[in-house]
Amino acid sequence: MSTISSEEIISILKEKIENYDAMCQEQETGKVISVGDGIATIYGIDHAMYGEIVTFENGEKGMVQDIRQDTIGCILFGKDTGIKEGTRVVRTKKKAGIPVGEGFVGRVINALGEPIDGKGAVEEDDYYPVEREAPGIIERKSVSVPMETGILSIDSMFPIGRGQRELIIGDRQTGKTAIATDTILNQKGKDVICVYVAIGQKASTIAKLVNTLTKHDAMDYTIIVSATASDCAPLQYIAPYSGTAMAEYFMHKGKDVLIVYDDLSKHAVAYRALSLLLERSPGREAYPGDVFYLHSRLLERSSRLSDEEGGGSITALPIIETQAGDLSAYIPTNVISITDGQIFLESDLFFSGMRPAVNVGLSVSRVGGAAQTKAMKKAAGSIRIDLAQYREMEVFTQFSSDLDETTKAQLQYGKCLMELLKQPLCNPLSMPQQVITLVAATHKVLVDVEVSKLKAFQMDMLQYFADMHKEIIDELNDKKVLSDELTEKIVEVAEEFKKSRC
Repeated sequence: MSTISSEEIISILKEKIENYDAMCQEQETGKVISVGDGIATIYGIDHAMYGEIVTFENGEKGMVQDIRQDTIGCILFGKDTGIKEGTRVVRTKKKAGIPVGEGFVGRVINALGEPIDGKGAVEEDDYYPVEREAPGIIERKSVSVPMETGILSIDSMFPIGRGQRELIIGDRQTGKTAIATDTILNQKGKDVICVYVAIGQKASTIAKLVNTLTKHDAMDYTIIVSATASDCAPLQYIAPYSGTAMAEYFMHKGKDVLIVYDDLSKHAVAYRALSLLLERSPGREAYPGDVFYLHSRLLERSSRLSDEEGGGSITALPIIETQAGDLSAYIPTNVISITDGQIFLESDLFFSGMRPAVNVGLSVSRVGGAAQTKAMKKAAGSIRIDLAQYREMEVFTQFSSDLDETTKAQLQYGKCLMELLKQPLCNPLSMPQQVITLVAATHKVLVDVEVSKLKAFQMDMLQYFADMHKEIIDELNDKKVLSDELTEKIVEVAEEFKKSRC
């Protein structure tokens, strides 16, 4: 049996003393005094910041949302089953944030930036706070580059530019998500990163969307941030801010980003639940007084940065669900006043077969022609006025039997336009295809085509242009200008194709 001599023991102790690194850690801790419904009230933490993350002794995390004289109120990002009265809580001195990076592209993550698609861990490049001050006026540049949706009725009448915030609003089941999905599909090959934030939706709906995007190879440039209906209110509340932090990472690298918030009505409901549980005063429709600030500080972060700042942009498409088409309700009016225009989808139009069901009268883009190519601006021309006149004339003439030839021609032209603006799901049109369609329509080439056969005629005509007159498409793509000669050429080829069909 070997024995250790006293000299050896002394030398070991000396070595330990010499290599001893005196680390004194100061931690501010508190104790839970009440917990329930995803809210924990903590006593003993006196210096916590609003929005700071605190850690509970069972490993769960919470965020400081309420600061009172003696206590703080925290929202919990996990289950509150392991937290009880007396549980120890430690300050992290870190604001809520999420990991960001290139590795997140093509993945489905939760509101805390953790992957939930079963494809393993993600390598992060940086850590961004979920709440960040919006860029100032000096750091911004005016919106002038189009963010094409591929939807003819939107790109021709309510164009969206990179750095704009365009609200998609309408009742349940009127095709709001479909417009956002088509816009994501249309960014293929355009070097745009898309972030889709799902708030309070069914997990099956999100799975269906992932399937659609995968089928059309759109997941290669898309990140999905998911806070489903089964997730707790704090996660639904923080999800859009997390998605924006992810988008800001790419924007600051000089990239263009498209972010969809689907939908902010459920986000406001989640925030209302949290506020009432934190015992904040209820205001109109029981929403707290700062519900406007909830969405304004989120949407103000979408902008187009100046060249000095890198020139990146975030284009936001927030979605709001209305009840029975009521645009004057609290949350719809709030978000309408924050955004740069809205696309209003109408139930009656949707059920009559007009899809996308865009209401031309109530929809508007406050950026307008600044975000359109010269070719599209010229081709669209007076289409919006023509449609408005048709809708008015249709109402006045629905009971008349004897109409003069001018009125009949105008009604026929209006029907032709309405039919052309219908577009199947997941079938976005390129800018040259839209310009060719509009030129053919406004020059009355398609007026005498039977309305029921018009969509098939349009698709065949566009295919004919692609096969036989690719130089027209190339010129539109390269120069993005519609000269008088090119207009004549398009009309000539369209007439030629019409003759070959007859």
